[in-house]
Amino acid sequence: PGYVVVLTRSLGSLPYKAMTASREHLTLSASASACVDAYLEYHRIVGEDDGGRLMTPDEYERYKREVLPIRMRNRLYVSWTSPTGMDCKLIGPETMCFCQHRYKQHKTDFKELPAARPILVNCRVKGCSCVSFTYVPMMSPGQSIRCHCKHHASDHSALPPHSCQLRGCLCRSFKTSFSCECGYKSDEHSMIVETREERQKRGHPVGQEGVPYAAMGGLTGFSSLMDGYLRLDDSGVGAPSKGWLEQPSGRKQPSKKQLKS
Repeated sequence: PGYVVVLTRSLGSLPYKAMTASREHLTLSASASACVDAYLEYHRIVGEDDGGRLMTPDEYERYKREVLPIRMRNRLYVSWTSPTGMDCKLIGPETMCFCQHRYKQHKTDFKELPAARPILVNCRVKGCSCVSFTYVPMMSPGQSIRCHCKHHASDHSALPPHSCQLRGCLCRSFKTSFSCECGYKSDEHSMIVETREERQKRGHPVGQEGVPYAAMGGLTGFSSLMDGYLRLDDSGVGAPSKGWLEQPSGRKQPSKKQLKS
């Protein structure tokens, strides 16, 4: 038992054979694999709270004693939701905010849950003016959607109404024609930050209790990584109807409308 680590150099658009030839395989022993597992567990629990400096064993144990009970008691579920109530995007640690920082770089642990609604999840990166996490859809990996002023979301201010920061642009607020796969425009969606009890009242899954990992947001399982229109639970499009499930084999795949019925 152990890990096989595959390292691949960046070769741009070279042919597949050249890419595969560039791989280096490193086989780790069982003891080394255990160290990798321990570090990955540490990173999932601590997240950005160590400031980039690895905690000592004593600091790590103290951190778990002090932070984990609070995190598990006051977890917040974060989602980007359509007007129908479907969670089109469940926010996780690596999800990017309008301010160009990830959810895990925002304040996600609260000793006491705020009484005011909506709950604000501000960015903790020094110098960032983001007052609360705001999801912005991506056209492709690394490329955010564009505003009517033709500039990317990343060219706009982190502060609502997100005016354009490019010199000479008169855009005062970010507006886009981008539509979600659910059929509604991006501007018609809303950010929801809710407690476990509030999410249960909406009839949406909350996952297992006692998850110790940082900045889990709306993630409750592997299906949470899918967009809402593909997710067959109560936070997404829902399970197929009994009639569709009992139909003879060989029938074509259901449409979005059939899945909802």
